[in-house]
Amino acid sequence: MGKRVLMIGLDPAVVNYDKWPELTEEKLMAALNMGKAALEFEGFEVDFCAIDHGETAAEVITAALQETQYDCIMIGAGVRNDPDEFLLFEQAINLVHKQAPQASICFNTGPMDGVAAVKRWL
Repeated sequence: MGKRVLMIGLDPAVVNYDKWPELTEEKLMAALNMGKAALEFEGFEVDFCAIDHGETAAEVITAALQETQYDCIMIGAGVRNDPDEFLLFEQAINLVHKQAPQASICFNTGPMDGVAAVKRWL
């Protein structure tokens, strides 16, 4: 059984694509699936926790962290790098810290470099 990884990121259905005109919901979903598959290819067990802008994010993250014990939790660039999501990022970090203190936390720069991010900590 491989190490367990939780990817926390904005649900592609709620992303403001005006900020990233090169992206579409379909392109983002495909990239997230490829990133997840790359981690699985490396032997990790991976779950994706899709969150909204904060309306239900805390409940969704808490439920994911209570359901499974993770070795590493990756918080995606869409949550981390968008100034409009600052409070959401802060909330996610504190929930992970409280609910999964045993887990490493890592950050990617986009949907395709998750393997490097996870391998830095596992």
